[in-house]
Amino acid sequence: MINGNGRTVADLVTEIREELKEFVATRVSMLRSEMSEKLTTVKRALPVMGVGIVLLLTAWLAFNGFLVCGIAIAFAGYGPWAWVISFLIVAFAYCLIGAIALMGAINRLKEKSMKPERTMRVLQQDRLWLQTEAKTQL
Repeated sequence: MINGNGRTVADLVTEIREELKEFVATRVSMLRSEMSEKLTTVKRALPVMGVGIVLLLTAWLAFNGFLVCGIAIAFAGYGPWAWVISFLIVAFAYCLIGAIALMGAINRLKEKSMKPERTMRVLQQDRLWLQTEAKTQL
């Protein structure tokens, strides 16, 4: 069967199939590229999170005894309560430093959405274009 342009239906189907293959390949390439960019953001934030966690653990293990003893000496006038006060001060300091480090890393991750926004926008535009083309062809 030949249409008004002098081309057969088989030619049209072959052409549409090739265009669809190219269309899908382009969109997959866009998605891969955008997700690679997003992964780079995550890779940059993870070391900061790791540093925060390592610093929390290292500080707790390495300096805990020294700080508690030093603060307990400063509060020696409180008797046995000097040790309780010193442990509370050290624990609060660790919590504060750790929270600041983790919040910084979380904020870095939140700066960039993990959705492939460009690809989704192009696919939405393609959908609208295909709908328009389908209407004009019928």
